[in-house]
Amino acid sequence: MKTLHILILAAVAALSFIKAPPALAQDAARALSSESVIETIKKRGALKVGLSTFVPWAMRDTNGELIGFEVDVATRLAEDMGVAVEFVPTAWDGIIPALLSGKFDVIIGGMTITPARNLTVNFTDPYAGSSLGVMASIKAAAGLAWPEGYDTPAVTFACRRGSTPCEYIRARFPNATLRQFDDQSQVIQEVMNGNAHAMISSQPEPAFLIYDNPETVFSPTDEPIQPSAEGFALRKGDPDALNFFDNWIRVNTANGFLAERHAYWFGGRPWADRVAQ
Repeated sequence: MKTLHILILAAVAALSFIKAPPALAQDAARALSSESVIETIKKRGALKVGLSTFVPWAMRDTNGELIGFEVDVATRLAEDMGVAVEFVPTAWDGIIPALLSGKFDVIIGGMTITPARNLTVNFTDPYAGSSLGVMASIKAAAGLAWPEGYDTPAVTFACRRGSTPCEYIRARFPNATLRQFDDQSQVIQEVMNGNAHAMISSQPEPAFLIYDNPETVFSPTDEPIQPSAEGFALRKGDPDALNFFDNWIRVNTANGFLAERHAYWFGGRPWADRVAQ
């Protein structure tokens, strides 16, 4: 009998041990959930969004307010979360460090998903797609054959520091001179003034600029360059936030909101008279 009693106690202890891990897992899941940036946003009552001004993703209107595709996306996201939205304009080359340091909750800024960036931040499913385009100075680049005529130290490219176009230029035109600027308006002005031969940036900006300034700039090629996908970027280690943002993108892809807003901002310029000069 004594032996039987010992065996029963051992069996009960084993069953208790088997049942313990799920309870511990639930506790761990609750702890992770409570640490998610989603809970921080809900408690704060505001979604903080990092972005960088770039036509037509985000730009200032004649009243100094931010408008653009990203602004519409972030505003709708905040509305669906039942919170306010706060935009934190940030220089592009410092936007990922600013996210990691907690200055805002998420980057919604036309950021191309790349393996290198993905080592540092998590990306959502794509919510938009684009490609790069070229704008060249008639004064400086007329007569140069694309692309081989641009891969020489005598040719200067301009780009926004830390951007995908800078990476593309380094890889595709390793012999060219590369000048980097913190602000996209400086990049544009360098080409407009003929101080740089060309710039590469996300469409439709080059196409819009060429349409407005046909006597000053042109496109040496009409071929789409390096088609890409853009995602929200967020800090690693937050599965709840990644799940929420992914599903928000899926819902707003299915209901047509993202496509409608993208067509408005990228398909033409009905908004042009709203933008500050």
